[in-house]
Amino acid sequence: MPWDNVLAVAIFSGLIGLAILIVLWPGEKHGKRLLVRWGVPDPDAGEVMLAVLYLKRRRLWYPWLFLAVPPLLGDTGPGTIFATLLLGGLIAELLAQRPSRGPRREADLTPRTLLGIVPAWALALGGLAAAGSLVHLSLLAQWKLLAVAAATVLVCAAITVLAVRRPSIGAPRADRALRCRSARVAVGLGIGVTTAVGWPGGNFASLLVVVLGLAAFLAVTAPVKRQPAAV
Repeated sequence: MPWDNVLAVAIFSGLIGLAILIVLWPGEKHGKRLLVRWGVPDPDAGEVMLAVLYLKRRRLWYPWLFLAVPPLLGDTGPGTIFATLLLGGLIAELLAQRPSRGPRREADLTPRTLLGIVPAWALALGGLAAAGSLVHLSLLAQWKLLAVAAATVLVCAAITVLAVRRPSIGAPRADRALRCRSARVAVGLGIGVTTAVGWPGGNFASLLVVVLGLAAFLAVTAPVKRQPAAV
């Protein structure tokens, strides 16, 4: 792609990202809505503040990622959106690994585990989608798409693990709900992207796999109705 086209795409995408940031910049109502959707009824002010911080850590990066990703991918379509969501989630989880300056909650008596955040069936669907796509692309010798699928799997796995191990802050139920959302959205995006990338060709079998991947994505990322009681 010529340099002037790259610059034009970058500026256009950056403006889109900035507009999205302005429209979606989170406030108290956004934080409260997020917690209620993920199983925290009647959140208090501290829990809402935690949810707002969680959203800000992700959305702050969207304009910059929209600016950088399209020139790198040579694409302004769905690939840019998925890459922005995944990279924004990864950066946010990396930042969340830093110890909090404020008061930290004491660790729960029950050790936090991956299966305590993401159900086994969701992990199984994620593993099946990843393995199937990687094997299928290898058989087709689609090396560029294979690299995209493998990178997606690695990023999604990293987000999931980081969501489980980040330091505990705030009320237990809100902290768990936000971890759950991060991990399940990462697993769901991984399923959606790898099935879409891993089954090119446009034939009926590929279409069926992509539709099944979309159904799995919706099931995995569906909000949890109520979080378990804290130990």
